Amino acid sequence: MEHFRQELYENGYFRQEELVFWDCGPDQRVRVAALLSRLGAFAGYDYDARGLTHEVLWANREVFLLSRAALKIHDCPQAGDVLDITTWEAGPKAAHMVRNYEMKDRQGRLRAAARTDWILVDPGTRKILRPSSFTAKPLMTSDRPLDCPETKKIVFPKEAREALGTRKVRWSDLDGNGHLFSGNYGDIVWDALPEDLQIRSPREFYINYSREAVLGDELRLEGLWSKEGYFVEGIGPRGSCFTALCVF
Repeated sequence: MEHFRQELYENGYFRQEELVFWDCGPDQRVRVAALLSRLGAFAGYDYDARGLTHEVLWANREVFLLSRAALKIHDCPQAGDVLDITTWEAGPKAAHMVRNYEMKDRQGRLRAAARTDWILVDPGTRKILRPSSFTAKPLMTSDRPLDCPETKKIVFPKEAREALGTRKVRWSDLDGNGHLFSGNYGDIVWDALPEDLQIRSPREFYINYSREAVLGDELRLEGLWSKEGYFVEGIGPRGSCFTALCVF
């Protein structure tokens, strides 16, 4: 059995992972959901390796929640590819903390990249905290270049939307916090897309996480094709849950 490497840097974490069939669609290309799932997982690996586990952060009443993500797919990874995935902190941005990612193959070719914005929250009160108030460790900055667009607030036009059905949050959607797992939003978006777009791999993908969804919530899905790409919004019982933009 092959053993994949992992390393902890001063400001970053590296780990090799093989993409398996579960990560991919019927065309054996990686699903957006699988890439999104790596974002949360690798942020966790980085902090776990520094002794800052979920339990430690929760006890300190300082946890990070994913707020926005931007993906750029340079050469869509496929089942069987072994990816060298690196993540690093890239400093505060207003109320957000920025974390970046590169996913390269074993020949060093960039296959995908991502930028993410995280908010610091007191898990007891749900109050949003400034990044400067984080006490568990110094937050790092970096000027390392990244071939990926910036995250952004997605403005979904109100006119000419089409109904894409509803999606109930099921038990298998939940993460260890009891909320809809951030990676699963990618599958919800793709299940809702028109069939001619489902079979295409996006060049870029953007998502804003607005409100957490919990077991039993029913999301009303709406879509719109525009010159920017295809928008999808999921609206739950407490308002907008997420907004996504797929650029093909």
